[in-house]
Amino acid sequence: MKFFIDTANLSDIQEAADLGILDGVTTNPSLMAKEGISGDQAVKDHYVKICELVDGDVSAEVISTDFEGIVQEGEVLAQLAPNIVVKVPMIRDGVKALRHFYDHGIRTNCTLVFSPGQAILAAKAGATYLSPFIGRIDDITWDGMSLIREIAEIYAIQGYETEILAASIRSSKHIVESAKSGADVITAPLKPILGLLNHPLTDIGLAKFLADHKKANA
Repeated sequence: MKFFIDTANLSDIQEAADLGILDGVTTNPSLMAKEGISGDQAVKDHYVKICELVDGDVSAEVISTDFEGIVQEGEVLAQLAPNIVVKVPMIRDGVKALRHFYDHGIRTNCTLVFSPGQAILAAKAGATYLSPFIGRIDDITWDGMSLIREIAEIYAIQGYETEILAASIRSSKHIVESAKSGADVITAPLKPILGLLNHPLTDIGLAKFLADHKKANA
């Protein structure tokens, strides 16, 4: 399973890259705004900076919701760097744009997915990645992981090549459950990724080894 980091923060991206486990980056207008980045050119420049930090795919999101606007924005974004993936919303014109981009060799990430039916449409339209928002589904007392399992089953049966990118990750447990449920990729903030490191028995064992080493070399 691939690990993407969901942020626009360059320091967090670099830290994840330094761990040696980073496969890509996803971001969006909200995350850009959180970093104080505004204005069309500033956002584009920031995408370029992100692409310079990672070798893997970087999802850059369109703002338009009509077909012509999505296509125009997506084509501009795709020219920023070879590892840009155009992030397209799961709406009627978004699905049309997914097919356009597929036919023109531009890779895509279909975002804001909440149902198996939407997942089927995205795969049929040629999306490179599909982003089910599991945390937001959990927020309304549904089961986000069951959606991942359903999509994984459908894609396996039908032979769809679209990769399932589990998004809206809220915890380290979400990451582990996504791996068990058949996600090809997860995208998460740095904190849940680093949380995978933690276990009390590791801390206890390390403290004992260090204490024994100190005794032996006293």
